[in-house]
Amino acid sequence: MDEDRRGPYCKDRPQAAERLTAIIEGLMALVGKRLPDDVRARLEELRSREDSPLGREVYAAMFTNLDMAEALDRPCCQDTGIIQFFVRAGTAFPLLGELEDCLKEALIRATRSVPLRPNVVEFFDEKNTGNNTGTRIPWVDWELIPGLDSIQLFAYMAGGGCSLPGFARVLTPLEGYEGVYRALFDQIIAYGVNACPPLLVGLGLGNSADTAARLSKKALLRFIGVRNPHPRAAEMEERLEGALNKVGIGPGGLLGNHSVMAVHIEQAGRHTATFAMGLSTGCWAHRRGLVEIQKDLSCRVLSHGGAVL
Repeated sequence: MDEDRRGPYCKDRPQAAERLTAIIEGLMALVGKRLPDDVRARLEELRSREDSPLGREVYAAMFTNLDMAEALDRPCCQDTGIIQFFVRAGTAFPLLGELEDCLKEALIRATRSVPLRPNVVEFFDEKNTGNNTGTRIPWVDWELIPGLDSIQLFAYMAGGGCSLPGFARVLTPLEGYEGVYRALFDQIIAYGVNACPPLLVGLGLGNSADTAARLSKKALLRFIGVRNPHPRAAEMEERLEGALNKVGIGPGGLLGNHSVMAVHIEQAGRHTATFAMGLSTGCWAHRRGLVEIQKDLSCRVLSHGGAVL
């Protein structure tokens, strides 16, 4: 690879890896302490439209919490979750081979510096690892883009009461969309107060349980206000959002006008004999962040206006 494609930082690969690790550690601190702009704006909108006195009190508590987290430089929720990374990586990014190690090291450092609550428990050992890493953790979802020399990195804090308890199910084609609606409503109602609404709902539709589950989680990464490009999917998002809000679960599960911030759908082609759905939800404190990193390791935060890493 020639020097121009490797970028100036790659003249000293350990130094470059250290810079990349620092960017990722900074992103996790930002995600834990400050909500992304689209989520905060949506919560402010829902707060202004809430008629329930108790619902208004819940929103007031939410924003007091957010303001205190910023003022005290602390995470806005004590459950800092299991960290999941979603990487859209160019194959010509000069540190592609080091990226996964950088993600893990940044997570170890952020556990101490942010701090993040250690949440990772190893199966069978039944022991907390103490640093938020473990077997296949952090989980990294890869999308490789041939020839691109930059990366886009999403960091997502998947909490134990909301995002992690998602589910996937394979229906028959005969059950169709009505079966999807029924299963989705049953699950959202069952979550109730436990998932800390209003929720961001991610619905994945595909050919198998694993495909649908993965798509449902990726749906949570889309910024609120951006619809699925397929007109029928966008119409379904709007219809489900309106119907779920009529259920009246409300902020904090204590009744109110809005139970969800939005519904996002991601889809893949399916087999003629299967109709798979997956559901993931994000709580009101929907903590995700997106940074774009160039080959020279300059970066731009796309999710939090004014943030610098």
